[in-house]
Parts: sequence; C-alpha cells; structure tokens
Amino acid sequence: MNPILRNILAVVAGFIVGSVVNMGLVNIGSSVVALPEGADISTMEGLRESMKLFAPVNFLFPFLAHALGTLVGAFVAAKLAVSHHLRFALAVGVFFLLGGIYMVYLCGGPMWFVASDLLLAYIPMGFLGGTLAGGKR
Repeated sequence: MNPILRNILAVVAGFIVGSVVNMGLVNIGSSVVALPEGADISTMEGLRESMKLFAPVNFLFPFLAHALGTLVGAFVAAKLAVSHHLRFALAVGVFFLLGGIYMVYLCGGPMWFVASDLLLAYIPMGFLGGTLAGGKR
C-alpha cells in the first residue's frame, strides 16, 4: 500500500477508534454518575441548560471520554502509520481538540472544566498516545 495513503488511513482509523471510545465513555457516564435532578442531556439545548445543575463529579466522565478517546485514537494512528508516528498521533489530538472547542462553543460549561479539558485532554494525550506507541519525535 502507498505509504501516504496508509498514513492518511492511520489518522482516519485513529479518529474513528478514538471516537468510539469517547462515545462509549460518554454514554456510560450517566449510568455511573447520576445526573442532577431536572437535567436533560437528550438535546444540545437541554445539555446547555443543564450545565448549571452539574456538580464537579458530573464532569468526570466527559473529561475521561475526551482524554482516553484522544489517547487511544493517537495510539492507533501512531501504530498504523508508516512514518512520522508522533506527528500523526498529534494530528488526532488536534482533530479532537477542534471538536472540543466546538463543543465548548455549543454547550459552554464552567471555566475550570473548559480550561482543564482543552489544555489537558487533547494535545497532551495525543503526545502520550504517540509516545506509548513508540513514536519518535
């Protein structure tokens, strides 16, 4: 297979696998940590309105979903890439960061969560995933 095509597919596969991990954790999160009374997360508007009801523990699974989804996706991309393993892992981190920024734009959230999520869950996890996969700088 053409190395360029394989590298592109590595990033796509990393993004897909990371998205599956992300959504899996988001979906089980409300089963593990109960939502506050009156919270409706079935629509984007409901989620935005429910943010003010959330306690800090309600942000645990969203953060884990973002961080672990990015970590696993970056790991997969770095493992599958032919070359520039760490760069492709970081590319997955950047894609997830862009998604995180978009979600902040749509939903908002407390500043402490937005800052910790955007600063810790994406690029650092992309770097860690690439490093764990044996990616070189």
